[in-house]
Amino acid sequence: MTGVKTSPEVCAQVGQLLLDPKRPLKERFRALFTLKSIGGQEAVDWMAKAFDDESALLKHEVAYCLGQLQSDLALPILTSVLADVERQEPIVRHEAAEALAAIGGEEALRWVKKYQEDPSEEVRETCQLALAKLNLSREESEDDSKGNVWGSHDPAPPSKEKDVVKLRKMLLDQDLPLFDRYRAMFSLRNIGDQESILALAAGLDCSSALFRHEIAFVLGQVASPLASEQLLARLRDEDENPMVRHECAEALGDIPGVEIEAEMAKYLDPKVDPVVRESCVIALDMADYNNSKEFQYANGLTSINTPA
Repeated sequence: MTGVKTSPEVCAQVGQLLLDPKRPLKERFRALFTLKSIGGQEAVDWMAKAFDDESALLKHEVAYCLGQLQSDLALPILTSVLADVERQEPIVRHEAAEALAAIGGEEALRWVKKYQEDPSEEVRETCQLALAKLNLSREESEDDSKGNVWGSHDPAPPSKEKDVVKLRKMLLDQDLPLFDRYRAMFSLRNIGDQESILALAAGLDCSSALFRHEIAFVLGQVASPLASEQLLARLRDEDENPMVRHECAEALGDIPGVEIEAEMAKYLDPKVDPVVRESCVIALDMADYNNSKEFQYANGLTSINTPA
């Protein structure tokens, strides 16, 4: 898949910025999303090199971007990351499995099958969700984009149910298969009215960390202040899974008009979990971007998208 037309020299400059640990993380994230916009083999190759980085947050974001490209070019690196139990953190392997599902095909199906009983709960649940998605009929899979104005390739298509009361009940029913609850979640996101957003916010109290993190992600997409207090509560909970806290921080950064500077400053101490700390750095940059109304960066190639 190829996006923005650019020269190999420009692609290399952006790739080198992505890989430079001396550069501020926000600049490296912007370089990553620029490579995503460029697409193609060279961009994928530069992104693949980032999996040697020390930042789990950056690596997880690279996996997300590779999945969003929906290109078979990314399959070799994503399968190797999913298989790398020794070096890659669960948050990174989870995102690699989700990216494989976004790309689809027989090879992706084979790999998520292999890790559907992984010792890591986040990886295991992600692979099980990926299997459910990849086993959908073509017609059902094509429903994925209906009502989705954000352009993301999601882990599940929206539910066909449109009644918000019923969708809320499905979302919060922990006896239902997780995939069905994901479908309710994306349907509520697509509806996006006050009742739907409050229903989504209630999902932040569910038992699955993977589910809570995805709830936070979609709340960042809808970017409504209605859920800001619930997101703040999860971010402040030191017993919460760092993957959830990370997504809550970035969701808050994506909500225009919410003052987060003082809150995020609390988590910039080196003693804070690095995924949470780095997410707060990115959230501050996102908030600055959203509030400045700037739409382009990196030589005008693209604008920053909501991180995963």
